[in-house]
Amino acid sequence: MNNKEDKKSNFIVQGGILAITGIISRIIGLVYRIPLQKKIGDSGMGYYSAAFQIYSIMLIISSYSLPTAVSKLVAARVAKGQYKNARKIFRGAMLFACITGGATCLIVVFGADVMATNIMNLPKSAIALRILAPTLLIVAVMGVIRGYFQGLGTMMPTAFSQLFEQIVNAIISVAAATFLFEYGTKVSKLLHDSAYSSAYGAAGGTLGTGTGALAGLLMLAVMFAVHNREMRINIREDSTSRNDGYPKIFRILIITILPVILSSTIYNISDVLDQGIFGSVMTKRGMSEHDIASYWGIFSTKYKVIINVPVALANALCSSIMPSLTACVEQGKFKLARHKVRLGMRFVMIIAIPCAMGLSVLGGPILSLLFTGEIEIPAMMLRIGSITVALYSMSTLSNGVLQGINRMNLPVRNAAIALAIHVGILYLCIGVLDLKLYGVVIAVIAFSLIICILNWISIGRYLKYKQEINKTFVIPLTASGIMGIVIGVLHMLLTKSISDALATLISILAGVCVYFVALLKLKGVNEHEIRSFPGGHILAKIAGMLRLL
Repeated sequence: MNNKEDKKSNFIVQGGILAITGIISRIIGLVYRIPLQKKIGDSGMGYYSAAFQIYSIMLIISSYSLPTAVSKLVAARVAKGQYKNARKIFRGAMLFACITGGATCLIVVFGADVMATNIMNLPKSAIALRILAPTLLIVAVMGVIRGYFQGLGTMMPTAFSQLFEQIVNAIISVAAATFLFEYGTKVSKLLHDSAYSSAYGAAGGTLGTGTGALAGLLMLAVMFAVHNREMRINIREDSTSRNDGYPKIFRILIITILPVILSSTIYNISDVLDQGIFGSVMTKRGMSEHDIASYWGIFSTKYKVIINVPVALANALCSSIMPSLTACVEQGKFKLARHKVRLGMRFVMIIAIPCAMGLSVLGGPILSLLFTGEIEIPAMMLRIGSITVALYSMSTLSNGVLQGINRMNLPVRNAAIALAIHVGILYLCIGVLDLKLYGVVIAVIAFSLIICILNWISIGRYLKYKQEINKTFVIPLTASGIMGIVIGVLHMLLTKSISDALATLISILAGVCVYFVALLKLKGVNEHEIRSFPGGHILAKIAGMLRLL
């Protein structure tokens, strides 16, 4: 593979750019939840999370798979120089997005009460759910534009629009939540029901989501207008005789989207099932709606949001690797495809494994630094469930690989098997053993682990791929273990002389340095691999100065 081709198809750099902005976006999402949680409390975050889980399912049905499908279809045509057909894919997908996004928006507006009461067991979450409804249409349109750019091989529009979207979301969410919480407090006094203040506060938080999405769409529209000039030149120079008609495009879109919708729905519906089953069991045991919301607020905000920050890396790399693998398959370059999978997996594990270790060791201090209220329960949840950082990262990437090599039905089958086992374990843990939120965490670990195993068996079978073990898993795990011991001892010693917050920050920084040194000393990565990562040239220079390479 020559340098020109390598540069053109360097999905690690493209995925890394998206990963960096994705992680920054997740960090912003975590940061704004700190004042949000302090304002509306754990119960308010429970209503907020319940509304988002229904919204997420409707988003999957309407448009979640559109960026994936559009990027895959556009990449396949661009690889063959069919720019006219690529533009037709874009136009057909845009019409599809308007239909599905508009339909799900109306369903949520008129069905919010039924969904909140019968599915989530939190009736007052309907207030926040209705405010989220228009976002379904906005995100559908935005997803098509992002998928189009990803199919052309550039992640920059997606990256920057996500960042801008999250910044606007953060500002509006906190401001609107503060205003509506105060309004809800007045309603609570009038109706003698304290839950309304939390429910209206949650609705204010969701208002930021829609506003942020609209801001991101406007930015993408500007970028599309600028890029459109270059695309018109490519279209004029396109001399291909093959011309895809719109009926065919709709058929291809549906065939491509349906497996992704099914796998994504099964993959994400576990959250809804967890909430619904947990709420149902706790209601039968006499727990009030307010207390159920508080428990779920702890799970969704103090556990899951933190877990999801490092998983953003796998999501970004999945978006990058899918069109790249599709192009390889279309061109018959299976050896290159296997190389991309191997490199992508190593890159994800080098980041995900130490993040999991860090959360396991410093989960409690990090939670105390960020949130108020209950800390002991979510701290134990992080110690038990931090492994899901690595498992979710692996399963997300493996889903993208299978979809990229045109095995769209396999993630559906594998996720369905994992979900069935997950539900059985969940009922056992909370219905029989009464482990409450710890039971939910254990069931989630089982779900993600089973998907990982089944997906990698499928990848090995259909791509003739064998995963390298030592550098991908053993060395990062060993380096992470060294890091975990160091930061655990360091934090314990520092808290005796300085504040817990400062001790936590120093320990985190020390952990990054220790892991980097240990990884290099154990020969986990070489100089060429470091330089292939985003910002790798700077890291390579630092390592060279320290004589680590």
